[in-house]
Amino acid sequence: MGGGWCNDVKSCVFRKGSRRGSSNHMERQLQFTGIMSNRPEENPDFYNWNRVKVRYCDGGSFTGDGADAASGLYFRGQRIWQAAIDDLMAQGMRSASQALLSGCSAGGASAILHCDEFRGMFPSNTRVKCLADAGMFLDSVDIAGRREMRDLFNGIVRLQGSGRSLPRSCTSRMDKTSCFFPQNVLPNIQTPTFILNTAYDVWQLQESLAPRTADPRGLWQSCKQNYASCNSNQLQFLNGFRNEMLNAVKGFSGSGQNGVFINSCFAHCQSERQDTWYSSKSPRLGNKRIAEAVGDWFFERGNAKYTDCAYPCDGTCHHLVFKGRHL
Repeated sequence: MGGGWCNDVKSCVFRKGSRRGSSNHMERQLQFTGIMSNRPEENPDFYNWNRVKVRYCDGGSFTGDGADAASGLYFRGQRIWQAAIDDLMAQGMRSASQALLSGCSAGGASAILHCDEFRGMFPSNTRVKCLADAGMFLDSVDIAGRREMRDLFNGIVRLQGSGRSLPRSCTSRMDKTSCFFPQNVLPNIQTPTFILNTAYDVWQLQESLAPRTADPRGLWQSCKQNYASCNSNQLQFLNGFRNEMLNAVKGFSGSGQNGVFINSCFAHCQSERQDTWYSSKSPRLGNKRIAEAVGDWFFERGNAKYTDCAYPCDGTCHHLVFKGRHL
């Protein structure tokens, strides 16, 4: 599950008429690859699981619970999430011996926001864990000194009524917008969780660190299109973001029940892409591919804490260039 957000009436009205806002416009079939694959040579630890993809349509990481009467918009993300899980439980998931809630991008954030809630739906003897891929959207300052992600998340929380759905372990000590940031939920999360992220998340580089609005002269354009052309000042800024990412998971990763795989790639979402999840040329840390690291963590086979050295030290990366707001 993943697909960005809408934070004002205009963007939500537009989304309502697209595949990101209505099942009327969604693809009828999706190919399951990476962690969703049913082939052992592509997904060695989870290929024979029952795998379900919850289609993302609410624009609020499944947290919305409100309405805008003037525009006729109804925000039902939390109810959709609950209905989907209730349906799966009725079909037999309630008796599962183990369950993994995962998502990438906006879905990765959702996996963190809903993780403890998901765990609470199962008996205590069920092994339940969460995997958040590219879901660590940080409350960072952009190149112009503004906080693009905070402005975006504040709009979501206010318009969609998301505050009621956010973890109370966070909202009891911080404002609701702050609790839409996964970094502020992680310190109190109780369920074993794995953070899969790049230290140079390419979507955040494009849209919240060096967006066009913060770079009217286009000084970052060359860097964003060819990372090898980033100058020393730009690399220093990007390494500052990397340090923020590592600090955001530092306390979390100290727990033996949690796992991390943070590589120094310009990428976004690595669990559902076959080339990055598990292939002969997949990214590696400590000679472990992502699928192997996640499998070791879930089945408690050994170490599951992997962080990379700074760019450009990692020759196994699959770098991406984003050219739009789509996640």
